[in-house]
Amino acid sequence: MSWLRNLALKACLLAMTALAPPAPAFAQSPSASAKAATDRPAIQRSTPPTAELEAYVDGIVRDSLVQDHIVGATVAIVQDGRVLLKKGYGAASLSPWRPVDPDRTLFRLGSVSKTFTWLTVLKEAEAGRLRLDAPINLFLPETVQVRDQGFAEPVTLRSLMSHSGGFEDRALGHLFERDPARIRPLVIYLRQERPRRVHPVGQLSSYSNYGAALAGETVAWASGKPFERLAEDILFQPLGMQRTTFREPRPFRADLPAPMAPSLAADLSQGFTWNGYAFSPESFEYIGQIAPAGSASSTADDMARYMMALLDGGRVGETRVYGERTARALQTPLRLTPTGVNGWRHGFIAYALPGGLSGFGHDGATLTFMTNMTLVPELGLGIFVSTNTSTGRALTQRLASRVVEEIVGRPTAWPRAPSAQLYAYRRLYEGRYLGTRRAYSGLEGMLERLTGELRVEVTPEGRLVTREGGRLQTWVPEGPANAGRFISDTGWERRIFILQDGRTSQILTSLNTQVYERAPFWSRKDLLAGAAGATGLAALLTLAFAIFRSRRDFRQTAIQARAGLLQGLQSILWLSAIALAAAWGAVTRESDLIFDWPGLLLLAASACALVATFLTVACAALLPLVLRSGRRVDSWSALRRAGFTATVVVSLVLSLLLGLWGGLSPWAG
Repeated sequence: MSWLRNLALKACLLAMTALAPPAPAFAQSPSASAKAATDRPAIQRSTPPTAELEAYVDGIVRDSLVQDHIVGATVAIVQDGRVLLKKGYGAASLSPWRPVDPDRTLFRLGSVSKTFTWLTVLKEAEAGRLRLDAPINLFLPETVQVRDQGFAEPVTLRSLMSHSGGFEDRALGHLFERDPARIRPLVIYLRQERPRRVHPVGQLSSYSNYGAALAGETVAWASGKPFERLAEDILFQPLGMQRTTFREPRPFRADLPAPMAPSLAADLSQGFTWNGYAFSPESFEYIGQIAPAGSASSTADDMARYMMALLDGGRVGETRVYGERTARALQTPLRLTPTGVNGWRHGFIAYALPGGLSGFGHDGATLTFMTNMTLVPELGLGIFVSTNTSTGRALTQRLASRVVEEIVGRPTAWPRAPSAQLYAYRRLYEGRYLGTRRAYSGLEGMLERLTGELRVEVTPEGRLVTREGGRLQTWVPEGPANAGRFISDTGWERRIFILQDGRTSQILTSLNTQVYERAPFWSRKDLLAGAAGATGLAALLTLAFAIFRSRRDFRQTAIQARAGLLQGLQSILWLSAIALAAAWGAVTRESDLIFDWPGLLLLAASACALVATFLTVACAALLPLVLRSGRRVDSWSALRRAGFTATVVVSLVLSLLLGLWGGLSPWAG
């Protein structure tokens, strides 16, 4: 249904985008990486004149504003310590109309905010107030300390910087707020929304907003200052970023940090969605309850200053904002990964770029703002772009690569050629996979199993196809067809298939924000739908039989009478659960999932299914007694006993599947 396909909105949350354990077999050693860098020919860069670069970027951005239905965008490009381009496009608001001003208009940064958070952590570590490899609980108040939950290895700041703390990812109903009265202090949010630990520390990278917020609380606790104030004192003011803030425009509250200054709030861009025929202005998306993970706002001018400092080892004129130790950390991956896969440069994402170049930075998204910051040290280059419309992701994801291509030369052959041998190895790769960045239980876990599946197929001509939600991508082998390494046939993104026992067990992505694992057979959507359909049909037939059965069918033992009553009750409850779930799917909007999760209808459906499951188990317990009395005259007919048995079996199958999917946990949300 369309409401399920539209759950690609969850991708917006996905982009808000310990040293590694002993390297697995596919990992590339540091010496191999160094040799690859040495063997690569020197980059021949020829930066176009500023006027030509501006014209080139204008063409890309203005075309995107029209084709992708974007209200406004802001761009900054720097190189070798100077600003090459700083420009606003379109509107910051439509009523009244207000143009985007790169010096004044603030855009929401989403998860680009995390780069500020990681820098505060590194600076506090330089000052000796934090230790990256010590248990994080040493730097947290007791109420938010991480519980072991059966895992022996403690979570550390370094593991949070590589998103390998092992947390599940929950977002619905609490990551964003539209009512400022619902914003909670960071320490309360961290205590109340504590996720489960589902992987050992350091085992794999799985993006965690909660982990970033936890890191922000450590620097606040160590410094004795609210996080928002600390970021201003040790980053924004020294960098001269006077129009950058983690604060949000809301009424003053004594239990929260001070709100955004009115002078900045007046220049905030409005956020928009495109509904297919018109732009819809959206209310402000509050993220202050998890501020270190995504609440920052900034201008293109401030982000240009920030990028120049990052490219120059933290220097701003005669001032150095952070030391050599932090500068080295930003160049050092925390995880050993194959070439082209992000190894997390102390919280910053590593990007594979045209011409064999490597960059670093971060993606970011709220529900309406899309952002990217990419730095390319070998070119001394930094590119920042942000849009104020939910349809801006394509522009923010491709602009940096397009600018790099313009400098180092465009590729000459698109798409890349398929592999004639790949189809013979299709059984290695084809199948269904689930990402590790998800809720693992409860109704949110069930929803993500329904909407977050990745399907892999191989075409006869030799291309690998991945389908996730409404997104389709095609890939070709990078090397032997059975080696598990693929590259986009029209870009630089990669997929690494980890082969085990003659088939893929995991898939790594270029961003490495999660690992895709082969899905178990019971997580098939068609299996759940079939079980629900069979149970619904059995329930309808049971109730119809109760209404229209003949006088002979009233013969029954005392045990059968009780079993029949339970069968009728569970049928009513199963039908109610199915009807309520269908009604929830029909009326639920995307914003309801984010702000009002899980909703009364879904809770009622889950509660009905839970009680129906208990009744089904009771019927199953009575089944031997029901069948044993079958030879007696005052007993059910063979047809009714068969119907009762079939009802029990299909209901048990549905109960088991719902239990595995998380659908029987209304209290877990």
